Amino acid sequence: MASALAAKMGLNSLRRKQAKNFNVRITTMDADMEFSCEVKWKGKDLFDLVCRALGLRETWFFGFQYDVEDTVAWIKMDKKVLDHDVSKEEPITLNFLAKFYPENAEEELVQDITQHLFFLQVKNKILEEEIYCPPEASVLLASYAVQAKYGDYDPNVHRLGFLAQEELLPKRVINLYQMTAEMWEERITSCYAEHRGRTREDAEMEYLKIAQDLEMYGINYFPIRNKKGTDLLLGVDALGLHIYDPDNKLTPKCSFPWNEIRNISYSDREFAIKPLDKKTDVFKFNSTKLKVNKLILQLCMGNHNLFLRRRRVDSLEVQQMKAQAREERKGQNLGRNLERNQAMWGGQSSSGCAGWRL
Repeated sequence: MASALAAKMGLNSLRRKQAKNFNVRITTMDADMEFSCEVKWKGKDLFDLVCRALGLRETWFFGFQYDVEDTVAWIKMDKKVLDHDVSKEEPITLNFLAKFYPENAEEELVQDITQHLFFLQVKNKILEEEIYCPPEASVLLASYAVQAKYGDYDPNVHRLGFLAQEELLPKRVINLYQMTAEMWEERITSCYAEHRGRTREDAEMEYLKIAQDLEMYGINYFPIRNKKGTDLLLGVDALGLHIYDPDNKLTPKCSFPWNEIRNISYSDREFAIKPLDKKTDVFKFNSTKLKVNKLILQLCMGNHNLFLRRRRVDSLEVQQMKAQAREERKGQNLGRNLERNQAMWGGQSSSGCAGWRL
C-alpha cells in the first residue's frame, strides 16, 4: 500500500516536472482572452503576446494587475509569471489594465485601442465612485458614453426606455435627487442628441478630456503615516506626489510635482521626499506593509519616467504611430463630412445640454 502511494506521488511529481505550459486568462475592460504559456515565460513574454493580440503598441501605459492579500500588485516584466504570488489554479487570472495615466489624453493617446481601453477603465472607476464626479459632469459624461455605444441619436429608434438597462450614472448622483429613471434618461438623451456626427472614437476622447480634469482622476491612494504618527493619504499620479487628509481625497494638503523633487529614498519602511529647493523640509512617511511599499516605489518610478519621457522628443516609433493615426483620421473625417453634406437638410436641432444644470 505504502509503495503504491509512493509510486503515485512520484508519478504526480514527474507530471508536474514534465508540464511545460500553463493556462492564463487575461481580463481586459473589453473582453477576456485565454493563452497557453510556457512555464519559463517571464512577465514580458506574456505581456508582448497579449499586446500583439490586442494590436496595442502604446504598451508603456499598461500592465498585469492581480490581487494579493488585501491589496493589489503588478506582474514584473523581468520575473517569471509563476514566481509571483498569483493563484496557481488554472487558468491563472490576470487583469490587463492601465497602470499609468497620461497628463493629456488628446495629445498622448495615439491608437484607437489605447483610447478605448482607457475610456472603459475610467468610465468604470467613475461608476464605481473611485473617481468623484459632480452631477452635471456625470450627465454629460453619460451622454458621450451613449454616443460611443449607439452612434447618432435617432428619435425614431432611441425612444424613452432604450437606456433602461444601461449603467450610466454613479449611484451617489442618482440618490442626490428625487428623479425617476425616465427623468434621468431624458436629461442624458437631451445631451446625447447634441453629439450628432461624432464617431465612437470622438465621443470616447471627449469623455476622457472631461474626466481627466476630475480631482481624483489617475490617482493611486495609499494610507501612510508621517514621522509624527499622523494618519494621511499619499496620492501618486502623472503630475507628482500629493498628501491628503484621510477624509478628503479631493484637495491635497500639499503636493510635490515631479519637476520639484530631487529624489525619493526608501529604507527601513520609511520614505523620504527630498525637494529640489533645499530650504523646503524633507517629507518623511511610512507605510505599514512591505507589499504596499513596493507598489508605491513602482508607481513613483514609472510615473516619473513617463513624466520625463513626455518632455523629450518623441521616439521614431511614436512619430510613426502619430503620422499613421493622422492619416487614418483624415480619411475618416472626409467620409463623415461627405455624409454630413448629404444629410445637411435633415439635421436635428440642438437641445441646449451645455447650459443645463441640476
